[in-house]
Amino acid sequence: MKIYYHLPGLFEFYELYRVFLELFHRHREYFYDWCEIGSVYGAPRDCIWGGGRAGYGEESPEKVVELMKEYGISARLTFSNSLLEEKHLLDKHCNKLCKLFEHTGNNGIIVHSELLLSYLLQRYPKFYYVSSTTKVLTRFSQLEEELNREEFRFVVPDFRLNKEIEKLNGLTDAQKQKVEFLCNECCWFDCYDRKRCYETVSRMNLGEPCEEHVCVSPTSQRGYRFSDVMKNPGFIGIEDIQKTYAPSGFSHFKIEGRSLGSALVLEFLLYYMTKPEFQLKVREEIYLDSSLDLF
Repeated sequence: MKIYYHLPGLFEFYELYRVFLELFHRHREYFYDWCEIGSVYGAPRDCIWGGGRAGYGEESPEKVVELMKEYGISARLTFSNSLLEEKHLLDKHCNKLCKLFEHTGNNGIIVHSELLLSYLLQRYPKFYYVSSTTKVLTRFSQLEEELNREEFRFVVPDFRLNKEIEKLNGLTDAQKQKVEFLCNECCWFDCYDRKRCYETVSRMNLGEPCEEHVCVSPTSQRGYRFSDVMKNPGFIGIEDIQKTYAPSGFSHFKIEGRSLGSALVLEFLLYYMTKPEFQLKVREEIYLDSSLDLF
């Protein structure tokens, strides 16, 4: 069974993917033969429909489109702003992005707002749509309802549902193929403020005045550390994927990291996709490319 990873930083990490994708295709033997790249997702700077993270990607959309087309990889626009109003739907920048990406491959849009979803379905029917984890659907019944919606090809549940194995196994095969697990979420498992955190990002992307969100995690001052994330009760590691999720019929896994540095994103690519005996070789190939600034 093939496993499909959905990778962060469509606009943010163009230079990293320019090198990594060429390596992934030229030396497929370096990587697990059971994994593929399902998509790369993200949003550029000054994108008011953006959500989840404040967009800072600066690469030109045209170059991004060409790179994804070259390797036949689905590009996903992350339009998961939860606070959109009618007046925001005609934003020229976001609509221009849709027009560019709609006709250049099997591309998708990650969406939160029902208002935006309705608009996009009417205006841009060639995209597929992904229900965003920013909805923070923490009850399993909510996940089931979302999976039953025909508008969505994939649904990313809140990471705190990742280990509800018994309930997950009770889903139909069709439902299982729509579940896209968020593997490496850094958020505190007991966080009670996750939805408000996402709303703050939505306000920032709209350019609205808002107070800076203060993370309630007791370890927030440490920042993102992959070694800490691996201890999170919702973490899905490579052994979990191989021994638990894949045998149960799940094949889609999302890796977060749009707001992190490219050096850390590389570590995710090594851990989840690269055979251990080739990890150093891949790391050297990437680091020794003089055009990359990984720190």
